[in-house]
Amino acid sequence: MRNPLQDQLLKAGLVKKSKVAQVVREQEKQRHGKAPAPASPEQIEAQRLQAERAERDRALAAERNAAAHANELRAQVRQIVETNKIKRDGEIAYRFTDGDRIHSVLVNESLRAQLAGGTLVIARHDQGYELVPRAAAEKIRTRDSTAIVLDHGRADAAAGSGDDDEHYAKFKVPDDLIW
Repeated sequence: MRNPLQDQLLKAGLVKKSKVAQVVREQEKQRHGKAPAPASPEQIEAQRLQAERAERDRALAAERNAAAHANELRAQVRQIVETNKIKRDGEIAYRFTDGDRIHSVLVNESLRAQLAGGTLVIARHDQGYELVPRAAAEKIRTRDSTAIVLDHGRADAAAGSGDDDEHYAKFKVPDDLIW
């Protein structure tokens, strides 16, 4: 299929019929397109480097997101403890273990009874420890279970009945035992 200009040039005798046919064939090839030329080694290397960079960037972004999420959870725990902490007053040292170390907080008799009963929980807060109610402790536990240091109510439910429990059940523990 020739265009009108090619027909005019052919009629005027300025071009040969074979030359017009060759130009038409080249135009058809350009319209339909051929398969692209194979990529050069430099292009392949550039694509590989780009893919590696993209993967490294994705990994760094995932690390940053995880760190930001962890910081956000720590801030939420800090806020929950700050808003729900119980004022501690008293002269009785209530001792508990945190890891392999023994720590103590000063409480009065009613706070000691609530701690022993499991209605109050000791949570880690900045460099110290605070007393929080059980409901706040559950919120803290969903965000960071390591922030809860002492929870007698939870320990009783998790202990279950073992052979040791049956053996020690026959021994009475004094009510005034404070270590």
